[in-house]
Amino acid sequence: MSLSPRAELLLKALIERYIADGQPVGSRTLARQAGLDLSPATVRNVMADLEEMGLIRSPHTSAGRVPTEKGYRLFVDSLLKVQPLDTIELRRLQDELDFHQNPQQLIESASHMLSDVSRLAGIVMVPRRDEQTSLRQIEFVPLSGGRILVILVTQDGQVHNRIVVPERDYSASELTQAANCFNETYAGRAMSDVRHALLAEMQQASDDMQRILTMAVSMARQAFAPGAEGSDALVVHGESNLMDFPELGDVRRLRRLFDAFNAKRDLLHLLDRSMRAGGIKIFIGSESGHEVLTECSVVTAPFSVEGQIVGTLGVIGPTRMAYQQVIPIVDITARLLSSALSLTDRGTRLES
Repeated sequence: MSLSPRAELLLKALIERYIADGQPVGSRTLARQAGLDLSPATVRNVMADLEEMGLIRSPHTSAGRVPTEKGYRLFVDSLLKVQPLDTIELRRLQDELDFHQNPQQLIESASHMLSDVSRLAGIVMVPRRDEQTSLRQIEFVPLSGGRILVILVTQDGQVHNRIVVPERDYSASELTQAANCFNETYAGRAMSDVRHALLAEMQQASDDMQRILTMAVSMARQAFAPGAEGSDALVVHGESNLMDFPELGDVRRLRRLFDAFNAKRDLLHLLDRSMRAGGIKIFIGSESGHEVLTECSVVTAPFSVEGQIVGTLGVIGPTRMAYQQVIPIVDITARLLSSALSLTDRGTRLES
């Protein structure tokens, strides 16, 4: 979209002012914000052109204008000047990530850090380490209501808990037998190999399998399923920060947004998309493809271990978030987490 230098300057000034205070911007205020010696009438004419192009709109309750998704997109792609983090802020981020932490602690720290520094919601998708991590053992623990706690322990010391609901009740002795049988078959194999083996085993006729292994494979398959109950594939911190923004303060909207944080499915799908694309990604409003995020923007960046992308982190906030500040925070955090995880991974391999 081609805009005159004057129109670009006024659009940039309008969006920056709206991001700062969340109030519709009038022509007089915009003229002062832009630092231009223009009459209010001239500014109104330019604003009318910008509105006709779909870059700004006029709320019914005000004579001022606010940006549209299209306006934000043009601003982010063409007009935004990203501010590098100052030395103090950068040192704070570096100090937050203790390179001596284990991977799960690093991920928790990164999510906290994103939330604290941006004052928005920080999200981190747990690394996909299937091809690098092997299964050490599995345990089945009976719970009330016929449920079973499946405890997965990997060779790098990480513990993952999943709750499954089998088709029938099993005794403690049966669960112990199942775990022993499963471990004899799959311990020491890569997690990705275990997943593929589970699918193959369950697709075969069960007549040639021991009854107890069939049961163990069935429960383990549920535990390995994407989005299984107890899944810790996504770490979220700072959801309450979003309550500070009036445009997100509607109780129904907040409830739907918090439900999305709890369910995690839509967020995982979005982060998975951004991980496959690589690089900094910015989803504004409906660009996310999820209705619950239509009033939000999501800024993401992938992180890696030894140069291989294993996950994604980011920030969720209103569409009027301070992009020039949030983008470098997300970018630097992804780089720091990549370095920390690579050092942890290298140390783990050296110890083993």
